[in-house]
Amino acid sequence: MTPSGGVFDLAGKQERIVGLEKHAADPTIWDEPETAQRMMQELATLQEEVESWTALGRQVSDALELLQLAAAEDDEGLLDEIAAEAERLEAVLERQEFQLALSGEHDRGDAILTIHAGAGGIDAQDWAQMLLRMYLRWAEARGYEAEVIDLVDGEEAGIKRGALEMRGRWAFGYLKAERGVHRLVRLSPFDGAHRRHTSFALVEVVPVLDEDIEVEINPDDLRLDVFRAGSAGGQHMQKNATAVRITHIPTGIVVQCQNERSQVRNRESAMKVLRGKLYEIEREKQEEHMAALRGEHVDAGWGNQIRSYVLHPYQMVKDLRTGHETGRTQAVLDGDLDGFMEAWIKSQAGD
Repeated sequence: MTPSGGVFDLAGKQERIVGLEKHAADPTIWDEPETAQRMMQELATLQEEVESWTALGRQVSDALELLQLAAAEDDEGLLDEIAAEAERLEAVLERQEFQLALSGEHDRGDAILTIHAGAGGIDAQDWAQMLLRMYLRWAEARGYEAEVIDLVDGEEAGIKRGALEMRGRWAFGYLKAERGVHRLVRLSPFDGAHRRHTSFALVEVVPVLDEDIEVEINPDDLRLDVFRAGSAGGQHMQKNATAVRITHIPTGIVVQCQNERSQVRNRESAMKVLRGKLYEIEREKQEEHMAALRGEHVDAGWGNQIRSYVLHPYQMVKDLRTGHETGRTQAVLDGDLDGFMEAWIKSQAGD
C-alpha cells in the first residue's frame, strides 16, 4: 500500500526528499539559518509522511502473507488475530487519508484565532469567554501551545474580544473549520426572570505566516495607537502605555494586542495578526475570481452562523454546514471539537 499520484504523490515526495537531502549536505546552507531551518523542517515532514505510508504498506503486505498461511493451515486462532489486525490497519488508513485532506498551503502551521462578542449584550460577552475557554481546552487536549495575545474584558462579565495564538502541527488546518458565527441558546444567568436568550460570537482564524511569505504592507498605510492595557475593558489598568492598536487604512482592518507587558511584543503580535488577515483577504479574492470564471456563486460574507449550541430547552450542538451534531454539550464546551472540525474538513475535501 504505497499510494502514488493523486493527492499523495509518493514518487514526487521521494524525489523532493532526495533534492532536499542534497541541499542539506551543503554546509553553506547555514549561512542563512532561517532558510536552512525551514528546509530541514520540510525535509523532516516529508520523510515522516513517506515513512508512514510505506510502513503501512509493509504491514498490509505482512498481513496478507499471514492470511495466506492461516488459510492454508485452516488456523482459526490466527485468522482471528488477522481480523483484529485488519481493523487496526483500517483505522490507521482512515487517519492517514484524513490528513491528506489537510493539504492547504498553511494547514500544517500555527494559527491565530480571534473571538468577538456579537449581538446579545452581556450574554454575548459571556458566550465569547466560554468560547475562549473551549478553544483553550481543545488546544490543551491536543498538546498545542496556546497563548492569549489579546483580551478585552466586558463591562460586567465575559469578554468583548480575545485572541489566541495556537502553536502545533495542523493547528491552522483544524481551526479554519471554526471560522464563522457561533450561536448560543440558553437560560440567561444575567436575566432575573431566567428567560431564554440567544447570543452570538464571531470566530476569525488566520494562519501564522512564515517570514519569507511576502505580504505587502506599506508603513504609510498604517496608523499606530498605543494606550494603557486594560483601559478598553476598565479592568487591570497598567500604568504604562503598552497596548497597541494598528489600523490598516486602505482596508479599514483594525488589530489590537494588549496582553503582553511590552509594547514591542504587542506590536509584533498585532503585525502578525494583520499579515494573516491581509493574506486571507488576498486569497479569498483569488478564490472568488476563479469561482467567477467557473460560473459559481460565492458568498463573501462572514455573517452566516456555522454552528448552534442549544442548552435550553434541550441539549444539542449542531453544525449547520455539515449536519454533524451531538447531545454532549458540556463535552463540546470542554473542548471536544474534533468531530465537528473533521466533518467540515472532509466535506471540503469532497468538493
